[in-house]
Amino acid sequence: MNTLKRVSLEEEFKKNPELKQEDLDNLMDWYSKQPHFPQNVSKLDLVVFLHSNYYRLEPTKTTIENFLTCRTHVPEFFANRDPLGSKELRLIMGTLLVVPLEQKTPEGYGVIYSRLINYEPERFVYNDGMRLFNMIADLWALQNGTMKGHVLICDIVGVQMVHALRISPIGVKKYLYYLQEAVPIRLKALHFMNTTSVMDFILGLMKPFMKKELMDSLFLHNTLKSLEKHIPLEILPNEAGGKAGPMMDIYDKVLKNVEANRDFYLEEEATMRVNETLRPGKAKSASDLFGIEGSFKKLDID
Repeated sequence: MNTLKRVSLEEEFKKNPELKQEDLDNLMDWYSKQPHFPQNVSKLDLVVFLHSNYYRLEPTKTTIENFLTCRTHVPEFFANRDPLGSKELRLIMGTLLVVPLEQKTPEGYGVIYSRLINYEPERFVYNDGMRLFNMIADLWALQNGTMKGHVLICDIVGVQMVHALRISPIGVKKYLYYLQEAVPIRLKALHFMNTTSVMDFILGLMKPFMKKELMDSLFLHNTLKSLEKHIPLEILPNEAGGKAGPMMDIYDKVLKNVEANRDFYLEEEATMRVNETLRPGKAKSASDLFGIEGSFKKLDID
């Protein structure tokens, strides 16, 4: 049984005056009538979904459906999440750094900063990187509860074309679907810093799968001066031009937190998935969500 420490329901009601008990009750009632959903969901989980959709009930239901279905049908991102037992995860933990920053932006947005820490291209496996990113983001979101907004900063330092060629278009499509249609966060901005010409190739992979809203909140920075217009630099790790401390010290704490919550990941993977045999109407598959993967094979270098 996991002992994940979360904010309380009472705290969420205090933090979010727009949150109404009636809406939460309606959502609980709807959720309980979905036979294909896992039935161990908490009211706190549903509050997070409501908040991410600005308390609109119908969009919230869609996000919940997408979230659970996506996690069920994208095992490359959401399976084998044992932080101690997975060799692939241990390797990517030493290759990619993902840290939720301690300080928020002036608007009160939470920030996740990520970058390579080992530049050897053969160590970079896109799917494993996304698995690790999601694990750290999940835990951060659960432990902190709802936030006014979320900002993602991807530092391209050390990324070469040989890394970019290891990113598969179907992998990008799946992650951008999840980010835009399923994650219960209020995504305010996606910043790429220290960009080089490699970013043109990466953007070429991303653009076909990005909605206008995400395009409008995407920012590229080849200087810190450019980034500083959006984010106070001092909240970043020292190595990124900030004053938050050495990045590996910060990351060490993040990974210790992940390892300490191993039971949460194992339980989440075992329970928070849809049962397609119980879905009303036609069962869904990965190809229903993402189309036929075969058309991507010729582009898939990894």
